[in-house]
Amino acid sequence: MTYDPKHVFASLPQMERGVAKVIGGDPKGNNFLYTNGKCVIIRNINNPAIADIYTEHAHTVTVAKYAPSGFYIASGDVSGKIRIWDTTQKEHLLKYEYTPISGRIKDIAWTEDSKRIAVVGDGREKFGAVFLWDSGSSVGEVAGHSKLINSVDIKQTRPYRLATGSDDTTGCFSEGVPFKFKFTLNQHTQFVNCVRFSPDGQRFVTAGADGQIFLYDGKVGEHVGSLGGEKAHKGGIYAVCWSPDSSQLISASGDKTVKLWDVSTGTAVTTFNLGSDTTDMQLGCLWQKDHLLSISLSGYINYLDKNNPDRPIRTIKGHSKSIQCLTVHRKDGRPYIYSGSHDGHINYWDAETGENDCFSGKGHSNQVSRMVTDEGGQLVTCSMDDTLRYTNISKGEYSASDVVKMDFQPKTVSVAAGGLSLAVCIGQVVLLKDKKKVFTMDGLDYEAEVGTLHPGGTTAAVGGADGKIRLYSIQGNTLKDEGKTIEATGAATDMAYSNDGAYLAVIGDKKVTTVFTVADDYKVKNVFYGHHAKPVTLAWSPDNEHFATGGMDMNVFVWTVCDPDKRVKIPDTHRLHHPSGLAWVDEHTLVTTSHDASVKQWTIEY
Repeated sequence: MTYDPKHVFASLPQMERGVAKVIGGDPKGNNFLYTNGKCVIIRNINNPAIADIYTEHAHTVTVAKYAPSGFYIASGDVSGKIRIWDTTQKEHLLKYEYTPISGRIKDIAWTEDSKRIAVVGDGREKFGAVFLWDSGSSVGEVAGHSKLINSVDIKQTRPYRLATGSDDTTGCFSEGVPFKFKFTLNQHTQFVNCVRFSPDGQRFVTAGADGQIFLYDGKVGEHVGSLGGEKAHKGGIYAVCWSPDSSQLISASGDKTVKLWDVSTGTAVTTFNLGSDTTDMQLGCLWQKDHLLSISLSGYINYLDKNNPDRPIRTIKGHSKSIQCLTVHRKDGRPYIYSGSHDGHINYWDAETGENDCFSGKGHSNQVSRMVTDEGGQLVTCSMDDTLRYTNISKGEYSASDVVKMDFQPKTVSVAAGGLSLAVCIGQVVLLKDKKKVFTMDGLDYEAEVGTLHPGGTTAAVGGADGKIRLYSIQGNTLKDEGKTIEATGAATDMAYSNDGAYLAVIGDKKVTTVFTVADDYKVKNVFYGHHAKPVTLAWSPDNEHFATGGMDMNVFVWTVCDPDKRVKIPDTHRLHHPSGLAWVDEHTLVTTSHDASVKQWTIEY
């Protein structure tokens, strides 16, 4: 039995209101990269479903940039650490590691020969450093600022020049090498968020929270003008990026627009309107060959269309917060993966192409804890906002009428034939039929953790913190307690009937998985050992002969019901976090997700 990684559907960038997001682009123009949590995500610009995730930082990564050679990436984190790693090998071998400043790194710039690196941010004793990439020895200083530095860039032609922009409302111009402070640029009245040299080195611009963009001579640093007269944007400007031929640039602003500028005339050629919601503020941008990209506060990545400025060519959606659960549903014969995250967002992905979108309308307002699909083609979700939602998959929008308010917070939801749903809440078990509560069990003498319905709709199994599984028979619209219990090992963390209803699998906090045979009066079929920390999620394969479990030990196991020794171990499925959800596309394709906000598919061979 073997496994192979098949697809990675990457997370979106992690965004913060009022904080610029730097997107890096590779010199050949094929990829772009950004950060989320402790991950650096590299995506193919033509097909963003092709992605690679670098996970070696111990702290939250804030910025990553390709070396002009394209062979290395430098990434910096909140602790002030810079890692320089290889892009050509799958393993991304670490070349060098330095701590140039003792605090959050905000921006990185390389010289065109890929030999020197400038790093700026919020250090305790200094706000920036310039050093040789292979020895870490200093090649000048980044001076002249009294507050944290937001942005740095180096002229890509000799003689080298370095420009910075800071929260102290000034920019600074330095000559090199070694880099020495020359003078201060005092044109802005608020924070300077971004500085960028044109690729030919003739000019550089500074953009600020005052909505202005100023233009300077690249060699001597003198102020030569501004873009857009009085103000370039109505809101603060967070990022600018030059066109490859140095004649134009794009700017991303909090006024929810991106503008394309003709630098020689100082006028905006095109204004891209990206929405009216707060989440449509534009905090980052990138010009890669013919692609113009911008990032919204929502984390969505927009491919801008010069011919239709009000509608992006495509918008890459997904999750930027931790994913808690997932399920798979076939629509028109194609498999789709549904995932729900910590912020209430639900996304769906074409399992084969990675094309994705989300439902329209207003959905959950808090963490989506569990999701399943029922026979009527509805996505049934329970959330920490104390509701159960039934969303029609083919309509693709949330319905305000199909929401059931619960008395207590639901932990899990399960569905069965005949329109039945079972919700296990804190201190309560609720049976629903056709989206309405029909029976409630209160005053339980045990703590209900997780519940599942037999696919035939005859039995509800509820796992407790006391290690017992209680079996209630479903009679009409009621749950009948006939005193039937089975013993599991430890408090149940997840449980599920196989798709044909023949088996019940239970995982518990004692690291043991037990499978019971339903027809044989729930006799133990087999017990499975392998996790060395609590397993938390479980999913049956469509073939009913295998099932997968994921645990706090970062491992996923695929088990064979008849033979506990026959198993596949997938270690470190998501490297930094334990798997939070599992589902099967078909009997050979397992989907995993985690708190890194990415979705992965694995090919399993038996």
